[in-house]
Amino acid sequence: MKILIVLTSHDQLGDTGRKTGFWLEELAAPWYVFRDAGVELTLASPAGGQPPIDPASATQDTPDTRRFKADAAALAALAATHRLATVDIADFDAVFYPGGHGPLWDLANDEDSIALIEDTLDADKPLGLVCHAPGVLREAITGNGDPIVRGRRVTGFSNSEEAAAGLTDVVPFLVEDMLTAQGGHYEKAEDQQVKVIVDGLLVTGQNPASSGPAAAALLALLQQPGVTTDCLRRLGP
Repeated sequence: MKILIVLTSHDQLGDTGRKTGFWLEELAAPWYVFRDAGVELTLASPAGGQPPIDPASATQDTPDTRRFKADAAALAALAATHRLATVDIADFDAVFYPGGHGPLWDLANDEDSIALIEDTLDADKPLGLVCHAPGVLREAITGNGDPIVRGRRVTGFSNSEEAAAGLTDVVPFLVEDMLTAQGGHYEKAEDQQVKVIVDGLLVTGQNPASSGPAAAALLALLQQPGVTTDCLRRLGP
């Protein structure tokens, strides 16, 4: 089983002069959900090479982030991500996007990422996104031209969570507002509480606490005995 993990290459938090990137917990927790299940993982980013880690997340201490920081193989893979333009969904069984604020600036507009999202669902393969990463669905459309999220149950970093972070006026758009505007049926839990939604082959998680559970939900889709991905797709809208 092979899963592609897509990370941001963007490291500037608007015009604040502060750094951003991907949120470490949102990579580390899914990494071990997948690896401990024997999944082969490939990392990609728009620029390739070492993607930026949000400095605020680098100081957080969880069992998964501690394990990741001490994992030489994981760190080597992170330092040498593939360029997103070179990957092919045909080589993978599923795709997972960790969040952090960076994706709102690059992956949300990246043509290769948009094509990957569309191709993943068109190929009846699961797609998982957590926290700010559901924002990268903004420009993705179905074969009939509708937004990918239209009519689907979805979640992602909430407006109240962004306000608590003090970044409502810094980010290029609010994930909750975008998902709602695109016709998604947005749902949320209380701030920083776990919320994961599975709608057909689309898995979304609300916040960093939801990253491990979202990865587990994606893995469960791949492991369902006797259920094809085509059947799973038909369960969605």
